[in-house]
Amino acid sequence: MLGFISHWAELSARRMLAHLDVRIGSPGMVAAATVPGLTAAVDQHAAAVRDILTIGVDGPAAMGAVSLAGYARGLLDQARTMGWPVEAPMGWTKVNWLTTRLLAVCDLARRMDEPKTSLEPLF
Repeated sequence: MLGFISHWAELSARRMLAHLDVRIGSPGMVAAATVPGLTAAVDQHAAAVRDILTIGVDGPAAMGAVSLAGYARGLLDQARTMGWPVEAPMGWTKVNWLTTRLLAVCDLARRMDEPKTSLEPLF
């Protein structure tokens, strides 16, 4: 039963992250190629999110789709509570903290399944 719940949580998390990528991630990464400073801002936010999720506030945790989606849901819930709009900005030249953070989450989600490179010998 636990395996089913873990599998369901993973699928739900990936579905949520894919939806966020359509709304924020894909348009933002296209814009990052032309908007000065956006890629650097996303990289800084991605490093912060990675630290929060892997080092953690209360101790180490594994960064995976479920924890990444949970973090994004927390951001979206806070935005909803505060009345902040969650949308891709026109032109992407003035991107607020929340949008940059969500864009970083999308970037991390995209790279989560990339094969890890290792400098260690294969034998």
